[in-house]
Amino acid sequence: MWVSDKWKDYELIDCADGEKLERWGSQILVRPDPQVIWKTARKNKLWERPSARYSRSETGGGRWEKSRLPESWQINYGELTFNVKPMNFKHTGIFPEQAVNWDYAMNKIKNAGRPVSVLNLFAYTGGATVACAKAGASVCHVDAAKGMVAWARENARSSGLEDAPVRWIVDDCGRFVEREIRRGRKYDAVIMDPPSYGRGPGGEVWKLEDNLWDFVSLCSGVLSDDPLFVIINSYTTGLSPSVLTYICQSVFGRRFGGSSESRELGLPVTESGLILPCGSTCRWEA
Repeated sequence: MWVSDKWKDYELIDCADGEKLERWGSQILVRPDPQVIWKTARKNKLWERPSARYSRSETGGGRWEKSRLPESWQINYGELTFNVKPMNFKHTGIFPEQAVNWDYAMNKIKNAGRPVSVLNLFAYTGGATVACAKAGASVCHVDAAKGMVAWARENARSSGLEDAPVRWIVDDCGRFVEREIRRGRKYDAVIMDPPSYGRGPGGEVWKLEDNLWDFVSLCSGVLSDDPLFVIINSYTTGLSPSVLTYICQSVFGRRFGGSSESRELGLPVTESGLILPCGSTCRWEA
């Protein structure tokens, strides 16, 4: 497991009975988590007085119960600054477990000894974009949601990267990659965080298990002749990390050599000393 254990502004305090107790800067949040199936005792008193709690509705969705929560605030991860904003469906705009991937990407870029271009697909609010740009890479950030791209630009400005070489693209990721291949544009690294399920702009259904192989194969067409790395994230329940290794080694390893490694991502839990699993990642590197 790759564990994101270097946070100072984020802390997973405890987790029990379908919920997790978190500290985001000075704000305490309680959010649901389907992985938390254990019913351990909730001894920490912060469970009883959080800044906000997200409660699910029996009819679907849910809502925030806010007692003293600002609309947005900032947290830092090393030299990166992010704007936290509680949104619908329990999200805050940041997946803190991804910090271990930001560290990996930044280290690869800084030690490459050459200019590095990165394509970040399904890029959300730009955690990986900001990390790669801070490390000195040029980045193409692509997401189909205009609001998420605007949020990512805000995170870049907050991290002092308003003048960094980042292209901000609002587009369907598959169609964008197809156009980049036709243009002959190449990238030294690709990062992708595809959804488990979604719909394209024309109503096309995306299902990770059905579409990931074709999409990863397509993305191999935008890699440069001397690629550095590929990162694929998956939050699809039931999809083994080893499946990602098999795909990456079959697509990238067969063409470029190198090696692929997949592991669960995790966050340390302060109260128990254990690690909460939070999705999977595969890293292919030349």
